[in-house]
Amino acid sequence: MFSFFKKKPPPAAAPPATAPPVIPSASSPAVVTSPAAGLPPAAAAPATAVPAALHPVASASPAPAPRTGWLSRLAQGLRKTGSSIAQVFTGTRIDDALYEDLESALLMADAGVGATEFLLADLKRRVKDAKVTDPAAVKGLLAQALADLLRPLQQPLVIGNASPTVIMVAGVNGAGKTTTIGKLTRHLAEANCKVLLAAADTFRAAAREQLSVWADRNQVQVVSQEGGDPAAVTFDAVAAGRARGCDVVIADTAGRLPTQLHLMEELKKIQRTIGKAQEGAPHEVLLVVDGNTGQNALAQVKAFDAALGLTGLVVTKLDGTAKGGVLAAIARWGAEQGRVVPVYFIGVGEKLEDLQTFDAQEFAQALLG
Repeated sequence: MFSFFKKKPPPAAAPPATAPPVIPSASSPAVVTSPAAGLPPAAAAPATAVPAALHPVASASPAPAPRTGWLSRLAQGLRKTGSSIAQVFTGTRIDDALYEDLESALLMADAGVGATEFLLADLKRRVKDAKVTDPAAVKGLLAQALADLLRPLQQPLVIGNASPTVIMVAGVNGAGKTTTIGKLTRHLAEANCKVLLAAADTFRAAAREQLSVWADRNQVQVVSQEGGDPAAVTFDAVAAGRARGCDVVIADTAGRLPTQLHLMEELKKIQRTIGKAQEGAPHEVLLVVDGNTGQNALAQVKAFDAALGLTGLVVTKLDGTAKGGVLAAIARWGAEQGRVVPVYFIGVGEKLEDLQTFDAQEFAQALLG
């Protein structure tokens, strides 16, 4: 279900051009790789050297597997959130009472005040334009409005514009950072990307062990130090990744609350140290958030973004919550700020296949049925 965009290396005589555009869509790959990915440093061409005329080669990677099974798991995972919203449309009239009940249901799903007001206003306009009289049809219009609101969050993770691509992963305790890294590593490894892991959570021994287990499963290497400085671990890992010709280096960091200012400063130090090890790194700063936390997830996004400048999100554990509407809150916050932090992946379970790319239309349909 994960697919990777593979492009041919540029011919020797081809003139250089800008990097190919990435156009996200419902069928876009989870991770887009440039020609440099998978090649040794000496042979890898920079992403900017890809001729603009080249197109993806169908035979370079297998076609994406159908997402039918994933859609079923996603719908089941979002059942707690969607059922409370769906109940609003069981009546026979479209009136103020319906919109009031819908407002309450969206707020209970932790869509937030801003997103709820926006969705209601957009929905009323759509109902008026379509001259809808059946409450059941209003649910379909709400799904369209929700998908449109969420669509800016739907963007692919790009791998290969730098060698290696350095990904720094942060989040609070228990959000599922290490498990998410393990799943992402597996998908990258299956796409023939050489991955190196950095166990920068040096305070929790179990974190290093857990990351080592994933490294063994995926047959990748891990750089770790018992009780060492996490910034030093990341520096060593990035340096090792460059020396070994790795495509991706992923740094796992210690869980912390955004209110723990001294620990947030340590995260900033790790980020600065990565930049010293490789210019322009980290190329991705991902925040893993637990969908069960609802509006607190939005607070985490705001705090970590202010500290680190997030480039993407992974929302986990959506299968155990009635607060899946928080993605709408995140989308509306981004629109108001003029700063979209994309949701690269969402998770609805513990299995490898339960971490998949975020698709706005799929999410809206799964949520509202």
